[in-house]
Amino acid sequence: MGSVNPAAVRARTPAGSTGRSEADRAAALLAAEAKAVELFDEVERRGLIAAGRRDREVSDLIRDLSGEMFGVRRFWHKRIVRSGPHTLQPYRHNPPDRVIEPDDIVFCDFGPIFEEWEADFGRTFVLGEDPVKHRLRDDLPRVFDAGRRYFEQHPDVTGEQLFEEVLRLTEQAGWEYGGPHAGHLVGEFPHERINGDAYEFYITRGSTQPMRRADRAGRRCHWILEIHLVDRGRGIGGFYEQLLSL
Repeated sequence: MGSVNPAAVRARTPAGSTGRSEADRAAALLAAEAKAVELFDEVERRGLIAAGRRDREVSDLIRDLSGEMFGVRRFWHKRIVRSGPHTLQPYRHNPPDRVIEPDDIVFCDFGPIFEEWEADFGRTFVLGEDPVKHRLRDDLPRVFDAGRRYFEQHPDVTGEQLFEEVLRLTEQAGWEYGGPHAGHLVGEFPHERINGDAYEFYITRGSTQPMRRADRAGRRCHWILEIHLVDRGRGIGGFYEQLLSL
């Protein structure tokens, strides 16, 4: 996922969210993520990501499935399905539509809104038996889990420090990192573009505040961790994203 437009924060705050307890906020975010997990389990079960389909076609199929399963009508950021060499591109890019090939790697990045709460969820799928693509897909959750352990073991960690650790873990696993950040705030915040002091909303260089803090409305900050691993020489990438701080 991409970046924040601070001017839109107030306009996008869910109705009544300022009066929710922290326990209720956490429960709502966890429930939204659980639905996103269920959604993508069903995407895989139905074989929606298939050779011969176009990226946008798959995106529309997943959109329709989210409506069928959960009544989702809105997504708080653009829906992303990228295949083949387009998996190298970070969120802010908009590569052309592409037909998925039989031996492709494909990633999805979706931000469905469940009952006014944002989920942000990314997964990677491999068609065919290419061992490098399978290793890339399998390394994504490993790097994610190692990043989460670092976050848990460092109570005063900043966004910049966690980003540097993700870069280290990426290199250790034998890949390059594909994006300008490794995650962002989630919940009541929109995330459209980095602008001015918005680095504080990201796991990135320049984000020097402790991640465990209250936001401007006095609520606990909750974070998404995203991992974008790439092999530019082979022209492939993979993406993995979910809640970090709950």
